[in-house]
Amino acid sequence: MDWQQRPRCDETAVWPRLVAHFRQRFAGPRAFDLRQAFAQDARRFERFSLEAPPLLADLSKQLLDEPAQQLLTELARECRVEAHRDAMLAGERINTSERRAVTHVHWRWVSGQGLAPVEQAPAAIKNVASVIPEAAAVQADMLAFAEAVRANPGITDVVNIGIGGSDLGPRLAVQALRAAGQTSGPRLHFVANMDGHELAELLPRLSADRTLFIIVSKTFGTAETLRNAQSARDWFLAQGGADVARHFVAVSANAAAARAFGAGRCFGFDEGVGGRFSLWSPVGLAIAIAIGRAGFQALLAGARALDRHFAEAPLARNLPVQLALLDLWCRNFLGLASRCVAPYHYGLRQLPAYLQQLEMESNGKRVDLGGRALTAASAAVTWGQAGSNGQHAFFQMLHQGSDVVPVEFVLVARCAHGLPGHHDKLLANALAQSRALMLGQAGDLPERHFPGNRPSTTLLLPELSPHSLGALLALYEHRAFVLGSLWGINSFDQWGVELGKRHAGAIEAALCGQPPGDELDGSTRGLLARLRGH
Repeated sequence: MDWQQRPRCDETAVWPRLVAHFRQRFAGPRAFDLRQAFAQDARRFERFSLEAPPLLADLSKQLLDEPAQQLLTELARECRVEAHRDAMLAGERINTSERRAVTHVHWRWVSGQGLAPVEQAPAAIKNVASVIPEAAAVQADMLAFAEAVRANPGITDVVNIGIGGSDLGPRLAVQALRAAGQTSGPRLHFVANMDGHELAELLPRLSADRTLFIIVSKTFGTAETLRNAQSARDWFLAQGGADVARHFVAVSANAAAARAFGAGRCFGFDEGVGGRFSLWSPVGLAIAIAIGRAGFQALLAGARALDRHFAEAPLARNLPVQLALLDLWCRNFLGLASRCVAPYHYGLRQLPAYLQQLEMESNGKRVDLGGRALTAASAAVTWGQAGSNGQHAFFQMLHQGSDVVPVEFVLVARCAHGLPGHHDKLLANALAQSRALMLGQAGDLPERHFPGNRPSTTLLLPELSPHSLGALLALYEHRAFVLGSLWGINSFDQWGVELGKRHAGAIEAALCGQPPGDELDGSTRGLLARLRGH
């Protein structure tokens, strides 16, 4: 396959040219300065802004010039990113370590009434039905069930029990759209942590006969999810609950295990859907209950708009591609080891946590598809907090710390709360922070000096709606894919997630009274002894 014959980014012909340009223009005492760049180019904003409707991205405050951007675009072309993208969209088995197709995009191109119109689909998506043949029927069933729950006055609360992608995506979407005034129906709650304090805090607020539990686990074997599900079922029975099958449903690819647990319904999905990409599948059942069939279909439509842009826009104007190239430039040339994400909307407060999994679980790898060690880091550390709270927490370091940290501001033009004076002040703060990072300040005392020339990106949404949220999340997914493609890694496996779980079994047995095995190290044995003493 053509997509398998791709050079790794650091082995391309353009890579040495990028290195040379970086050394000439961005290193040393006469290095690139944003203040000079704006002074010399009145159209810098227009040159370095990209649109993928409904989103606008302003890259003009990044440490980037046109020759670097052109070389980076040439890098994407030489790495055959387009062929790799088309292979993913066509349903080829690009997840080579697990020998699977990657199908989360395909779930966006089905609807409760069947396939989306063929003329709307990018040419690369050849035949959705051949990749996930049951998806349209499953999605129709899931959306019908969501509508029935919304219409049932006997269900006042819905609890989504999952972890990782089975929690972060649905939790983010429900929080965001609730804040935007887009949700209705029963109250939605989320439980993820194996720490029982999270579930124990929620259960007293529920009524067993008026609560629906959704257990979300692809394998129906996730330890944290099953422990919480079992405790929820025990509580339900202790409260006099008499119909487990009516009050517990599952979202899983393992229907047999879900039925053995007692779930009355199981909404399945295929193995090609990775957890961190899964909210478009039945994993989004909680979202559909919160926003209804029409809202969920609008969420899919927003994501499809980004899919079409990603599939068809030229590399130089392709927003996911250019953001991924910028990520590579910042991490591997500028040496910036982390990226701060600052959404200036309360509804998007979960976005940094969602992106931590999406980006670091996808691209936090040290070897490529051939098993060869990478020559540099393939991903930055992603972190952040909602603005304007972050301004009173860590922005001091962003402005005056020794480390330069690029900031990604996410702004929403229109608000839904109706409180006068708040939103203009919020947006003013966001724009002021990006401006202050760039300009800095010549202080009269050393401690009042701000060096400036600190990079940022601003992403702008017109409003927070199912459609715009779908577009935003699809943008981040495609961006992560492209960065992994450039480095020749598999962004769709996560073997490192399982390592700690394999150790946990023996340690749990020792905590429960069994003699610790000889294989345990001295530190673990010492801590076990101290824990058992308490």
